[in-house]
Amino acid sequence: MPTLSLRLNGRPVNAEVETSTLLVDLLRQQLGLTGTHIGCDTGQCGCCTVLVDGLAVKSCCQLALQAAGREVTTVEGLAVDGRLHPVQDAFVECHGLQCGYCTPGMVMSTVALLEHNPRPNEAEIVDALEGNLCRCTGYVNIVAAVQKAARTMAGAA
Repeated sequence: MPTLSLRLNGRPVNAEVETSTLLVDLLRQQLGLTGTHIGCDTGQCGCCTVLVDGLAVKSCCQLALQAAGREVTTVEGLAVDGRLHPVQDAFVECHGLQCGYCTPGMVMSTVALLEHNPRPNEAEIVDALEGNLCRCTGYVNIVAAVQKAARTMAGAA
């Protein structure tokens, strides 16, 4: 079995993986990071979204070995010293979640969006979240959460 080396949430990780192991399975089953959810197993719902080198990636569609030597960030890696990331805070404050199943993927997609576009307009937000499905909300509060996070991160709270 090959040994995979990567940085996960800022720390070096080495793990033995089968060549067919998906990134989501490595994260959840081998490494115990269950914040990354499994939904459709086909890349359609987005709840398995993580960041790989800062880009939003659906981890159910990527082999773990494709992350070799890269930086992977999961929802568990966003909080610092017990303080939620501004995107996580905004989702809570704006009620951008209901059941919470899609929330980790929505949050990770939002973090990636705001890294590359710190002041997105509503159309850009909708476009960035297009690959993330929520069965509970009408997306209004999710978009509001992204807008609030963008303002907070820009210092305009």
